Amino acid sequence: MKYFTITELCKSSTAAQKKIDNTPNSEVVNNLKKLVEYVLDPLREKYGKPIHVNGAYRCPALNKAVGGSKTSQHMLGLAADITAGSATKNKILFNLVQELNLPFDQLIDEKNFRWVHISYSDKPRKQILHL
Repeated sequence: MKYFTITELCKSSTAAQKKIDNTPNSEVVNNLKKLVEYVLDPLREKYGKPIHVNGAYRCPALNKAVGGSKTSQHMLGLAADITAGSATKNKILFNLVQELNLPFDQLIDEKNFRWVHISYSDKPRKQILHL
């Protein structure tokens, strides 16, 4: 884990505001490490500039509080919402993930590149969506 920390991946203003304990268990920590090792760190390395994580791990209570999907990969520690600071830069990240052929499960352009959702799986579906 070169560019990201477990603490950063579990930080949530909603959790803090609502006093939700978003501490991951060991299985989630292992998943977060895989997400970073196989997707986030290689992306950051190639991009060459900082990438901000808006949110990654969400415990079930936090996921419910933010209106996340009941099957969200965020609850497993396998997904992150990221930004490089602008829609233009986020589109570059989105395209770079594909060019690098990273093992993403889902790659989602959220709200015209306001942020990018990316998830990891040992058996990636390589699903690309624009929401």
